[in-house]
Amino acid sequence: MNALTDEMPIRELLQKKLCEHLAVIYPDRDGEALAQRLMQVMRLDEECQSPLAHKNLWDQTDIVVITYGNTIQRENQHHLQTLHHFLKTHFTMLINSVHILPFFPYSSDDGFAVIDYKQVNPDLGDWNDVLRISTDFHLMADLVINHCSAEHQWFKNFQNDVSPGRDYFFCVHPNENLSGVVRPRTTPLLRAVSNGEEVRCVWCTFGHDQVDLNFRNPEVLLEMVDIIRMYLDMGVRIFRLDAVAFLWKKLGTSCINLEETHEIVRLLRTLIEHADPNAVIITETNIPNRENLSYFGNANEAHCIYNFSLPPLLVNTLVSGNCHHLKNWLMSMPPAQNGTTYLNFIASHDGIGLRPVEGLLSDEEQEALIQTMENFGGQISWRALDDGNRKPYEINISLFDAMRGTSAGEDGLQLERFVCAHTIMLALEGIPAFYLHSLVGSTNDYRRMEEHGHNRAINRRQWCEEDLNRELADPGSHHHQVFNRLRKLIQVRRDQPAFHPNATQFTLHLGEQIFAFWRQSMDRRQSIFCINNISDSDQTITLSSINLIGTDVWKDLISDQMFEDMLGSVTLAPYQTLWITNRW
Repeated sequence: MNALTDEMPIRELLQKKLCEHLAVIYPDRDGEALAQRLMQVMRLDEECQSPLAHKNLWDQTDIVVITYGNTIQRENQHHLQTLHHFLKTHFTMLINSVHILPFFPYSSDDGFAVIDYKQVNPDLGDWNDVLRISTDFHLMADLVINHCSAEHQWFKNFQNDVSPGRDYFFCVHPNENLSGVVRPRTTPLLRAVSNGEEVRCVWCTFGHDQVDLNFRNPEVLLEMVDIIRMYLDMGVRIFRLDAVAFLWKKLGTSCINLEETHEIVRLLRTLIEHADPNAVIITETNIPNRENLSYFGNANEAHCIYNFSLPPLLVNTLVSGNCHHLKNWLMSMPPAQNGTTYLNFIASHDGIGLRPVEGLLSDEEQEALIQTMENFGGQISWRALDDGNRKPYEINISLFDAMRGTSAGEDGLQLERFVCAHTIMLALEGIPAFYLHSLVGSTNDYRRMEEHGHNRAINRRQWCEEDLNRELADPGSHHHQVFNRLRKLIQVRRDQPAFHPNATQFTLHLGEQIFAFWRQSMDRRQSIFCINNISDSDQTITLSSINLIGTDVWKDLISDQMFEDMLGSVTLAPYQTLWITNRW
């Protein structure tokens, strides 16, 4: 059998699968013809690989850093070159994946209003700079799929009623009842656009400079697939589907998490994994926990989902000194199937989302958390409700400042509390992702917030590389202390099979001031008991309460303390963590 005949069944199977996706998304279209076009755009008619189901594309060494392309700057050098140099200098053999937030020309929202998907913002560099980073790190990039900039050529063509673009945007009559539509912002949903002859109202989920694309038109889908193909060619391995939950609109519904949206994610995964079986899709869905979990599908949608409930629950735990809600949430989280996992993060370029704790924290508890964060310099962003009122959407604050104290006020335990938060994140089931500003202990940037006129800028500081390196080298600087404490924890984590993203996890019950869970390696040889004092006072536990096996020798991976008396006890200082293991 020759190679051509050998490959035919893969392509035939792929086309059949694509037709099944398309029958859900476009039931009135010629699915076979559209499937063939999609395969051509993705170049799967030339080379088509066969992905393995339920294959884990990660292990305990996978750790992500999240950053803007211009966070680290050096005079007379492309920002992406400076970033690459900084990452190689400080993170080689420590962090293997980098999420560079949108690096394209844009008009607003710090990159998420994309003017041209196929160009690199010249202020940052060019595609060669991107390719060089992708040779040293797994590169994660945003597919800003829900909307584009009002300055994009597609939208200009829409306004002039010419192609491509004339039918690329979602329009509705202004008299339609849109009260049930879920909104992440307070701006009006519709924007009136005139071409001199008629006025049309385009849908703008996030603001009038970010115009929603109309995926009811399969040409829009084809455009996005063409962009995906180019990103693969440019070294992108991990695709973050930005704001994907809002993708499909259907009047009379909430226009979020619709079945067609899920089916488009499944279709994109099918295309991407047949082009590169090692590529990964991550859905960015800042929504209540149960809805977020649905993007795993049956291990046929996202490979990874953001653990959006973790940041607000963990911050609430550490400032309240009570892990009740965090523990209940952890017990409710289903173990991810092989081939899927969680992306754990506790800080990002956005704020600490509050929608993901709807149903997990009461309104009174959310209000107490908000008040504490405002006391530490935080700001609040809002979203519109269907009754015309507004509700807090996220808290904007640097994580280091969020850890200044407890609900009782500031104290001297900021660093310990901050490190404790990351120690918990590093140990949980899933892949840990660090916001670069957390790794270096950046604080609230009020000047940048005032200059840019939006609250999220408070946690988007830009550093001169020389200044940051000086801070990181100074033992008296909190930046140095944060960086070196977190580096040590990352190094320890990378060597532990029990911290594989899909290793077994069970919640332990040691009271409200001790947040504890057990991890076991997939071969069952290594156990790690993760014991975290989340309070501002000493806490004592008995070793018998965590059922250490007496025939094994146990050691804390963080302090190197040995545990030989299984009937003894151990006292944890405020915010201290133990990683007690039987193998090291």
